Amino acid sequence: MRVLVVEDQPKMADLLGRGLRNEGFVADVTANGEDALWMAAATEYDVLVLDVMLPGIDGFEVCRRLRGEGVATPVLMLTARDSVADRVAGRDGGADDYLTKPFSYAELLARLRALARRGAGDRQPELRTGDLRLDPAGRRVWRGGAEIELSAKEFALLETFMRRPGEVLSRFQLLDHAWDYGYENRSNVVDSYIRLLRRKIDRPFGVESIETVRGAGYRLRESDGR
Repeated sequence: MRVLVVEDQPKMADLLGRGLRNEGFVADVTANGEDALWMAAATEYDVLVLDVMLPGIDGFEVCRRLRGEGVATPVLMLTARDSVADRVAGRDGGADDYLTKPFSYAELLARLRALARRGAGDRQPELRTGDLRLDPAGRRVWRGGAEIELSAKEFALLETFMRRPGEVLSRFQLLDHAWDYGYENRSNVVDSYIRLLRRKIDRPFGVESIETVRGAGYRLRESDGR
């Protein structure tokens, strides 16, 4: 899951960014509404976490502008303001959920996952391609009846493939979905993780489900690849 956090308080922004990454999310963080507008329009996020009290353009206005531009990404408003008028303003501006500070981190994660599921009507609770199964919420993967242990990045990469089975994905597309903007070593990291993923989900089972499409990228076969 890729999340954009818009929070101008450095300590809170750092805590949210690091916490989400530790949970396996791909998290981009910005401190102002101007950056949030172009980032949300240019990148396919699953959820936006948007603080209300931002310098310059506030969170309500950011949300209104995004909806006006046709950006339908689910928005969770995060704020210390808890009046009914504020909640109404957030909803009227196109926000999908509203969480007040201080908040439970476990509740934040649960709400983000719920919004991501709601934001894509074609997503199923469990993804299946051939005999490969992936549970996005539980962060578990199986090949047939055997459970496979994956690192956070391996899981993010496989989830990207399993949401688009049979589709050729370029290295750039895979980077965009599984690594955040702060990641600098972007040269051959995709190829390295593809090799790691094949060692875990393919080779032990005698299959070749991730295929290289020369000059274009990689594709997850819709069959078992035997």
